[in-house]
Amino acid sequence: MGKVEEGADPRVQMWAPVCQAVALLLGPYAEVVLHDPDTDQVIEIWNPMTSRGPGDPSLLGELDDLDPSARDVYGPYEKLLADGRRLSSVSAVLRDAQGKPSAVLCVNLDRSPLEQAAAVLSAFGAPAVERPEPLFEQDWSERVQHIVGGYVRETGRPVERLTRQDRIAILGRLDEARVFAVRRAAPVVAGALRVSRSTVYGLLAELRASSAKD
Repeated sequence: MGKVEEGADPRVQMWAPVCQAVALLLGPYAEVVLHDPDTDQVIEIWNPMTSRGPGDPSLLGELDDLDPSARDVYGPYEKLLADGRRLSSVSAVLRDAQGKPSAVLCVNLDRSPLEQAAAVLSAFGAPAVERPEPLFEQDWSERVQHIVGGYVRETGRPVERLTRQDRIAILGRLDEARVFAVRRAAPVVAGALRVSRSTVYGLLAELRASSAKD
């Protein structure tokens, strides 16, 4: 629906920009409906998902029976279309200057695209089989990425926010994996930790000195 016609219902004139804005933002997956609570009919509809239109029954029920603690906004709640699509819906009672219900605004969001996207993401995020270690036994650079990345996931801190003790703990794991037995491993480790090579050497010396005392 575009520009509101002259002589249109005053409620449509007032709320059409809001309804159209929501429909445009969420379209084509959202239906926006303005209902008349007195006549229980649809006043106007934007992006209809069914064949109903202005003048059709709203079948809202009694507003007086609604929970007053919701403060005129209800949902999100689930609805189901005849074609099987599931909707997430929100309804809002719009009141006039005297506080009387003037209209009921309903937004019905088609959840199908979200459910399809969730299914795809779930498939990609499915548990993987155990990593075939023999394939990576000689790939020490892969081992560096695997150990650093594993620590980041465990702690929930990105590399940039790792503390000194975090880096020492990671170097300990790398040392146990014999990464530093490989020539020129330090620059690769420094790159993964985003620190200088001198920092890696210093922390490694501190780690080994501490281990020697134990």
